[in-house]
Amino acid sequence: MAEASAQQSRKPGPTVLVIFGATGDLTHRKLIPSVLGLHEDDLLPEEFAVIGFARRPKSDDDFCEGLIAALEEHSQGRKKPAFQELRERIHYLQSTFDDEKGYTKLREILDAADAAREVPATRIFYLATPPSAYRTILQRLEQSGLSEETEQRAARVIIEKPFGRSFETARELNEQVAASFSERQVYRIDHYLGKETVQNILALRFANGLFEPMWNQKYIDHVQITVAESIGIEGRGGYFEESGIIRDMIQNHLLQVLTLIAMEPPATLHADSVRDEKVKVLRSMESLTPETVAKRTARGQYTASAVAGKDLPGYLEEEGVSPDSTTETFAALRLSIDNWRWAGTPFFLRAGKSMPKRITEVAIHYNQPPHMLFGKAGVADMPDNVLVLQIQPDEGISFNFGSKVPGPDFDLSAVRMDFRYAAAFGTSSADSYERLLYDAMIGDSTLFARRDELEEAWRIVDSVVAGWADCKMKPSPYPAGSWGPSEAARILGKNRRWRRL
Repeated sequence: MAEASAQQSRKPGPTVLVIFGATGDLTHRKLIPSVLGLHEDDLLPEEFAVIGFARRPKSDDDFCEGLIAALEEHSQGRKKPAFQELRERIHYLQSTFDDEKGYTKLREILDAADAAREVPATRIFYLATPPSAYRTILQRLEQSGLSEETEQRAARVIIEKPFGRSFETARELNEQVAASFSERQVYRIDHYLGKETVQNILALRFANGLFEPMWNQKYIDHVQITVAESIGIEGRGGYFEESGIIRDMIQNHLLQVLTLIAMEPPATLHADSVRDEKVKVLRSMESLTPETVAKRTARGQYTASAVAGKDLPGYLEEEGVSPDSTTETFAALRLSIDNWRWAGTPFFLRAGKSMPKRITEVAIHYNQPPHMLFGKAGVADMPDNVLVLQIQPDEGISFNFGSKVPGPDFDLSAVRMDFRYAAAFGTSSADSYERLLYDAMIGDSTLFARRDELEEAWRIVDSVVAGWADCKMKPSPYPAGSWGPSEAARILGKNRRWRRL
């Protein structure tokens, strides 16, 4: 099957979306609302259907009533009109994930629908399940022939993170996937890559003559990538104890964003051209040794505190967390990219839970000019030139530069130019899942992680985790509602500081 170009914007052909784990939270909060958003934007094909596949006994009507209740809770009922327009295309199939009869029935339904419309539909299998169910579902799809493609009909599988919890488990998972689907059929979804500002990195860099000539170590002092969440772990103690922030956020979201910031210009905008350049970035990053881990990383764990009269629990007080846990809820890394473009320019990554605000941004700090002229004028501090790409909550781009303060004295102050998507285009950007589902329908895998990307990212993260164990680096405490442990500042080096967000 031919892969669609990243430059295309068109309606997909006939498509059936089969959701495994269809009664779960992901389906209710993200998948069905995103399908409805695509319908509202007139991006769904005329021939489209959803089949929910789960073990709970339900009829089509029961399934739809549950989805309507979820829409009332999560979208205040705004998408109910769109749901009613699609309701006749939403169906339910009750089966356990290991029951061969369920997959036989699913194939019969899909084959009958193809025969009725006389045009085979693309089959998209979405694994909205715990990773422990992946092997069984993949095997049953292959055994039942549902993973097979023909000249007229594509078959694709979308896999949610976490993609393993180490290099070895990720490789094992990839082998399981490869036994049932070819790599071009596989769409490993990371919702961060569907965010408008993340996608706009390519346009900002390669469509503007102003930026790309200065996008290298000659002009950029360092780059900071931050993912801060104001919430704690929200009842996910069991999962978070196994992952920690480095596996939950840094291995996927932050390293994916880093590759887009650091990559070389791709030959084309086709998926593999872009992903080839992303992989080259990861391969240019050496694994950390225990000695470099001690110098270039920091760990933290939030403790109980009171903020604005509200008591915030510590991590050790959260449900499902061991009272002597050493799992990190904050991590900061200093990474180096050993290639011609970035030699000597450090990339600083930090991610944390229970922080003062929810924000994700990339801050590109340019080198300061010589101070000779302004030093003679009595200017002590020069404001940094910083290009900021804010990914959430308000997507946009800003540029900070120095300007003279009005008045008789020659004082400099930082000022900012702002671009916001909602203000510039009169509409807010679509949910990231909408974009990614649409891309999967048209066969564009640009914004999905490839196998080698995934394994290279795990190689880097595994070296950090192993280094923490080797040098017995326990997480330093930081009060819930703060910006992390003070020791995170030491990895920046002299004359640098974390951005105040």
